[in-house]
Amino acid sequence: MLYNFLVLSLIIVTIWLIVLTIIFWKMLSHYNKLTKGLTDQSFKSVLDKLMKDIDASKKDSDYLKAYCDRMQKDGLFHIQRVGLMRFNPFKDTGGDQSFILSLCDANNTGVVMSSLYSRSGTRWYTKRVLNGRGVEHELSDEERRVLNEAAKELRTKN
Repeated sequence: MLYNFLVLSLIIVTIWLIVLTIIFWKMLSHYNKLTKGLTDQSFKSVLDKLMKDIDASKKDSDYLKAYCDRMQKDGLFHIQRVGLMRFNPFKDTGGDQSFILSLCDANNTGVVMSSLYSRSGTRWYTKRVLNGRGVEHELSDEERRVLNEAAKELRTKN
């Protein structure tokens, strides 16, 4: 009985040593892969350098995210809705020489320029636009249509 117990204990200890040897061998091979090509550097110094690089990368990533957010917010104020309509306001002149041009940002704020061409000359009119409405002067139906078409065109592109 004692002999069976000793044999069983010896088998269990042997299996345990084999398992520990395999685990140790895997850890050692992984360690050797990590430190491959290193000369007089310790593993701790390599890990410290990696941690510093990770921290620097995180700071750079945070900076770039904030920069992109700021650029996107600033981009809303750039001209991005451009509308153009050519027309003939007078029946006695030929061709569509008159036009309405709208230049607005994402908030539909900007300017609308109208040019009326006649035989006696060309007249230019400008109106400031704030949130799709004329500021000092009411927008004509054609000017509102140009603003709306520019907004639709921008939505279809996005």
